[in-house]
Amino acid sequence: MNTSRNHKKNKQTILRNDKGFTLIELAIVLVIIGLILGSVLKGKDLINSAKQKNFYNSFLKNWQLSVASYYDRTGYVLGDSTINGGTAAIVNGVFDDISGANFGATGGIDETLKKVGLEVPVSNTAKSGQYTFKGAYSGSQLITLSLWKVYSHTDLRYANRLYLQYVPTDLAIALDKIIDGQMDSRAGSFRQYQDNADATNGTWPDASTTPTVTASLLIDF
Repeated sequence: MNTSRNHKKNKQTILRNDKGFTLIELAIVLVIIGLILGSVLKGKDLINSAKQKNFYNSFLKNWQLSVASYYDRTGYVLGDSTINGGTAAIVNGVFDDISGANFGATGGIDETLKKVGLEVPVSNTAKSGQYTFKGAYSGSQLITLSLWKVYSHTDLRYANRLYLQYVPTDLAIALDKIIDGQMDSRAGSFRQYQDNADATNGTWPDASTTPTVTASLLIDF
């Protein structure tokens, strides 16, 4: 008799299992999947944010400090005339528009920093003035940092700026927030170039449709 009861019980269990998941069980599974996906996306955002801060702290900020340190030590602007790693014959207090691709040239920016006991900022490429960064929509980009005298279309004057080409737009937006505390492409120390690209609102381009931009950071002694 026990054998008959056990057989009947097992048969009922099999029939229940054949019915599949209940709605409650499916709902629980979907919630768990949602939590997992949310954690993955949040983790990806945190990783991207860390990469953006690392670019600023290890590369852009270090070049900003190097230019300031050179001025404090010598009284001259780095990249202004041949005696300061530039290309012009005369000292006039402004950058000589030197590309970061050429910082390592003989008598260039790297050698000029070393001559006065300053370290050359470290990059993740073979050239100190270039840095590889993968943006959210741009793919991997070789960002070039140059010492340029840049004309501001909002301030209506020239100024010494670290000029950045091929910057992933999402990185540029993050840098604006890190440096100036708000996102405004036309004002502050960090701006889009040209800084009147959106003269009304100062809105940065959509990173998903404009994957890279040109930007600049003010050097103010």
